[in-house]
Amino acid sequence: MKQKLAILGSTGSIGVQTLDIVREHPDRFEVSVLTARRNWEILARQAIACDAASVVIADTDCYPRLKEALAAHPIKVYAGAEAIAQVVQGDDVDVVVNALVGYAGLSPTVAALEAGKKVALANKESLVVGGRNVMRLAAEKHAPILPIDSEHSAIFQCLVGEVAPVRRLILTCSGGALRDLTREELAAVTVEQALRHPQWEMGAKITIDSATLVNKGFEVIEAHWLFGVPADRIEVVIHPQSIVHSLVEFGDGALKAQLGAPDMRTPISYALTFPDRAPRPQETFRLTDHPVLAFAEVDRTKYPALDLAYDCLARGGTAACTMNAANEVAVEAFLTRKCGYPDIVGSIEFALRRAGFVAEPTLDDYAAADGEARALARQYLAL
Repeated sequence: MKQKLAILGSTGSIGVQTLDIVREHPDRFEVSVLTARRNWEILARQAIACDAASVVIADTDCYPRLKEALAAHPIKVYAGAEAIAQVVQGDDVDVVVNALVGYAGLSPTVAALEAGKKVALANKESLVVGGRNVMRLAAEKHAPILPIDSEHSAIFQCLVGEVAPVRRLILTCSGGALRDLTREELAAVTVEQALRHPQWEMGAKITIDSATLVNKGFEVIEAHWLFGVPADRIEVVIHPQSIVHSLVEFGDGALKAQLGAPDMRTPISYALTFPDRAPRPQETFRLTDHPVLAFAEVDRTKYPALDLAYDCLARGGTAACTMNAANEVAVEAFLTRKCGYPDIVGSIEFALRRAGFVAEPTLDDYAAADGEARALARQYLAL
């Protein structure tokens, strides 16, 4: 029986690669719902190509053009963020692939879990912002969350079949596009430099987050919630080759790692087909093509965002929500050349110092914290 998919953020990098997996296995998957933020032209082409039942465009200004583009097809067209949260709960959806970017992904994750849907999660902010609430809801509804991030997929794969306690989780980190620059050189980094990732092909936002290591800090928080391991037993190491995707150390000292080419289609496929593994038409990975696998400690002075994320995890409550919101504003400002690269971390620090804090937040508290942090970041950046 085919799995019916809702792919949120289908026009982005993860969404496009998810559709690649669907095309590889038409006997396993069919697409029910596709959503995009504002890229209505690609969304329309995708919907027609995969015969989707419905589409949602988050930016309501794009609705008329999308509606017109699909007028000749029996595809339902909706608009707005609330519509995304509604369509994932439909009877025509078995699995929700959440590939949305940022805080916007939290509400659809919650909606999907409330409906008892399986969630293949690429939107790390769902757990960074609302980890306690999201994992509690998943347990209550018996709704599985399968990670798509390569690092968390690797850990998940290493843990399958294990009953022994975990001593450490070790997240590997490429170091991003700027790993060979000194801290002093970072002050003059351009957008083009920061977007030139040496291994992964990703969207602009996550590529910048990879350069600052905000992304890796968020992955530490995500790993904590997914696997129940405390922060002091989650480590990060630089691994420039991006071949070892992460490791688990068990109590007897044994280490298990998942290795492979830096291709997001592999963890996407695993999340969709677990506990099975679907064959993929890719070249065999040859270890001899990668004779050197290097590892190094993270320079915490060069990458202060990593410790900021650890601090937010230790504080709990709305702290990580504040960090995420300030980062989203600052990264957008950097990408549009309205601030410098160092201002990204500066904005986060500014917001964390001044924002309010709720220790046991509700979803409404997260929304308020998100709005406050965005205002503080804009204040810092004089936007």
